[in-house]
Amino acid sequence: MNKIPYNHLDLNIYEEVLDNGLHVYIVPKENCNNARATFVTRYGSNQSEFIPKGGKEMIRVPDGVAHFLEHKLFEQKDGVDPFSFFDESGSECNASTNPWQTSYWFAGPQNFEKNLEFLLDFVQDPYFTKKNVEKEKGIIVQELEMYMDDPYRVGFEKSNFNTLQIHPLRIRTGGSKESVESIMKEDLYTCYETFYHPSNMALVITGNVNPQSIIELVQKNQAKKEFSTPEPIIIKEYNEPDEVFKELETVEMRVTIPKIFINYKINISELKDIPAPLIPTYVSIYLDLKFGTTSIFTEQLKQEQIVAEDLYCDFSNIDTHIIISIEGETEKKDVFIQKVDEEIKNTDTCEADFIRKKKTILSSCIFMSDHIGRLNHRIVNDFVKYGKVRNDLYGEYQSLNYADFRKVVDHFSFEHKSIFIINPKSTSI
Repeated sequence: MNKIPYNHLDLNIYEEVLDNGLHVYIVPKENCNNARATFVTRYGSNQSEFIPKGGKEMIRVPDGVAHFLEHKLFEQKDGVDPFSFFDESGSECNASTNPWQTSYWFAGPQNFEKNLEFLLDFVQDPYFTKKNVEKEKGIIVQELEMYMDDPYRVGFEKSNFNTLQIHPLRIRTGGSKESVESIMKEDLYTCYETFYHPSNMALVITGNVNPQSIIELVQKNQAKKEFSTPEPIIIKEYNEPDEVFKELETVEMRVTIPKIFINYKINISELKDIPAPLIPTYVSIYLDLKFGTTSIFTEQLKQEQIVAEDLYCDFSNIDTHIIISIEGETEKKDVFIQKVDEEIKNTDTCEADFIRKKKTILSSCIFMSDHIGRLNHRIVNDFVKYGKVRNDLYGEYQSLNYADFRKVVDHFSFEHKSIFIINPKSTSI
């Protein structure tokens, strides 16, 4: 077991790679009375085209299989309900699927080792039958239909679909009614056997635990199970073009104020001299300076009564491109769109503001280190994205500098954008 210092944060990471390839990361915190465990696989809705384990040719599975698979792993052959199991042991549990990963977790101070063993066992014991797969389809379709009544969810998903042309991030994580109804148990087993091998997974534990006893428990648990020899996972690569799929779309929903979703698609493939993990941080700083809750621009929009609430601003990273998303509610749609476009293209910044935002990021890093949930989440994301833990995160943030920030900002091109508008439903007398 390797002991790796979490530099500048007064923490240590205990790392072990088991014989079956499973990565285990443990960060003990003796000054808290809780612990959290996450069992994650590097498999999400983006991995829809791949060479299956034991195969030779690329296949495409129905949209929504990763999410469907997450649901079905909670149905055990012996009838034990994982939610009830953890609830009775005084812990909370859940799972989630996004474009890049599927995670199963529990948190609670009681019966931790017993709960950990159960987590490993239920995720590593798939039970799919034609009957239980058919039963689940109706549940998932109902969930998808519920999301279609959420304007923010619709805006996010439709904006991605209209911005991207071929990258699978444009597809809803849960798929569509048609794709879900086409899923067969064979699809689930194919994806499970390809992506749920321990060599493609990690167990991340943070909180008041003993690393040595946890490692021993996990080793014994995994030694009782048989796993095939790991194979390289080959996933289709996508040459996403710079142009958006659709520049403008307008729909009507049950909303009181129109909602505007503006996406900018920026090619970052040529930013070679900036460390890749820091590019998203520089993007985040730029967006916070321009559209954050304390920005001059947001305050001006409120004073001019263009918006009443803060803007929502985020971005997605698909390696070759950054997708910047800006959302707002306004009756003055054209004015809002024009002002946002003018502001984001006005790349003037000052170093003092950059330094202020950098200090905020450093303080957030320290806060993260004292919160077992956020710390756990950070390590999980590092494993999924990089296959390792970034154990000098604070040092990376310290290295942020205005010169590199300007290189990133000067590289931005806001030529390619997609706008999605949700108007209130028109009423007829």
